[in-house]
Amino acid sequence: MVAGLAAMGVSAYIRVHGGCDRVLHYPLLFGGLFVSVVSTLGLMAALCRLSSALYLYLLLAFFLLLAFASFTVAALFVTATHAPDHHAPHLGFRVRDFSPWLQHYVTHQNHWDEARACLLRSRVCHHLDVRRNNDSRVFDHLSSTQFGCCMPPVQCGFRMKNATFWEVPKAGPSVNDSDCMAWNNREDKLCYDCDSCKGGVLASIRKQWRHLTVFNICIIVLVTTVYVLGCYAIRNNRLDYTSYKSQRRIRIPLTVIQGFYY
Repeated sequence: MVAGLAAMGVSAYIRVHGGCDRVLHYPLLFGGLFVSVVSTLGLMAALCRLSSALYLYLLLAFFLLLAFASFTVAALFVTATHAPDHHAPHLGFRVRDFSPWLQHYVTHQNHWDEARACLLRSRVCHHLDVRRNNDSRVFDHLSSTQFGCCMPPVQCGFRMKNATFWEVPKAGPSVNDSDCMAWNNREDKLCYDCDSCKGGVLASIRKQWRHLTVFNICIIVLVTTVYVLGCYAIRNNRLDYTSYKSQRRIRIPLTVIQGFYY
């Protein structure tokens, strides 16, 4: 129950302070709510020693385990890609490196327009901490979204003037890349239309899904343990009921014999 309430609390925090990264909001909310309801049922059944309620709890807990296990396996397949977990100085993120299920967040224009508008509202590229020109190591501390959206790809060969202003060489970009052509020094443009920006957003989403996978595994272990305890409680209730019936059978003949004797 505590784990379910904690999941709903984290969901509420993401809703208020999550910015544009709210992928985990609904999974945590509904998962935590279901866990809390099932746990409350099991707790009431155990405290009141209601076998029928315990049977219902075990049935719901079994479906809960199946749901979390299925979701965890699916999440592992979805997040298993060839894209690096962290950006390298000369390597960005590309949409094609991620699974088709993750790509749907950015491949549909309506989805990306909404995500792009959110990035602009949250000003993810505002006040970047950059102190040394043309040194890619200064970007190591940036998030994947900032790395992909707030600077042109390193292979373009642009010269950095400040955090968001880059000068294009007179000879043009070093490589023939669509992202190099899409870069614009305007604060509302930058590299928001670049493939590397979309890839950076997907890298952030994948990281969140992996955190959710770890949470799911912990819930599976916890619910399995409590499920075993619930089965043990059912067994104890059966033994107590059997013992009660046996003692009742013995008392009835003994009372009859004693009455007959007196």
